[in-house]
Amino acid sequence: MPIGKPKPQTIATEKYTKKVGLMSKSYKLRREVVEAFAEACEKEGVSQAHQLTEMMKAFVEEVNSR
Repeated sequence: MPIGKPKPQTIATEKYTKKVGLMSKSYKLRREVVEAFAEACEKEGVSQAHQLTEMMKAFVEEVNSR
């Protein structure tokens, strides 16, 4: 739970996040790669989170099929 006196929305958001199994990760990447990826996602009309998820799943599947 958040520290202090969280608002009801904060509590609800955290509860939902845990329920669906979301996790926040932080990576440091080169600016030009990140900006090009953001532009490509915008052109395709997909969210960056969705595209990253699909690429991660494909990579895991590829590695596990070896």
